[in-house]
Amino acid sequence: MNPVNADPAELAKFSDLAHRWWDPESEFRPLHQINPLRLAWIDELASLSGKKVLDVGCGGGILSDSMARKGAQVTGIDLSTKALRVAQLHALEASTAGVSYREVSAEALAEEQPASFDVVTCMEMLEHVPDPSSVVRACAELVKPGGWVFFSTINRNPKSFLFAIVGAEYLLQMLPKGTHEYAKMIRPSELAGYCRAANLDLAQTRGMEYNPLTKRYWLSQDTSVNYLLATRKA
Repeated sequence: MNPVNADPAELAKFSDLAHRWWDPESEFRPLHQINPLRLAWIDELASLSGKKVLDVGCGGGILSDSMARKGAQVTGIDLSTKALRVAQLHALEASTAGVSYREVSAEALAEEQPASFDVVTCMEMLEHVPDPSSVVRACAELVKPGGWVFFSTINRNPKSFLFAIVGAEYLLQMLPKGTHEYAKMIRPSELAGYCRAANLDLAQTRGMEYNPLTKRYWLSQDTSVNYLLATRKA
């Protein structure tokens, strides 16, 4: 039996905050703020309505829920029991149709349901696992030929250390201290390499920027800190 590709400390960190996932003024405020941007980008490329979608590392279900509301049939998976309970409870309270959640790793689900999804998303998750390339491979195995796989993560360079860790966690206190580890951040060239090795063709790259004065996020061509990749299975 293969060991689970997860860091117990990372799972504990997010489990402790699980009850705050759907509070837009909590530690998860940035996820609530960027969700409309990433949802619109995914929908523009993959046209979510009527699609079978998998959200890997779904946490409390912020993206999963919104994709279901776009008309997709969404399965959210995570290894945090508490976060999944919060996601399930929110779906019930909000009467969100077309979304379900499972506690299973991407790798295990890939063995169980290969080539089963039209769209796979893996957002803000790769920088929290021991072996991100394994998750990328699993996402590629889970999507149907011609299907879309979307990733978002944080670049690794001096600017990203300054902005994503020093700025966001310590100066602006937008995130809890210790949310990100510099060594686990992933350069776009590294992630693109993982994708090529997994038979995923790079279709589009976007950066995500933030202005702390206006508190506004937007997508751009600047991938030096936060960035998103859209890929398609060959």
